[in-house]
Amino acid sequence: MTNVRPNIPKDGHYNVTQTCRHLGINKDTLRKYTSLGWIKHHIQMGTCRKYYLGADILQFFDAAY
Repeated sequence: MTNVRPNIPKDGHYNVTQTCRHLGINKDTLRKYTSLGWIKHHIQMGTCRKYYLGADILQFFDAAY
């Protein structure tokens, strides 16, 4: 995981790849953290794809450090 806090807006929407890039982790690690409830994901209506809010990414990062 990166030690630099992501510089992202709190109201932004980020897909799995973007979230992993901002946090410096791989997709399996993000899946594990999500299943443990450490970071919250949302489901996009219509496509049923996961996305993460900037606020959730920042909250997770702050809790990890």
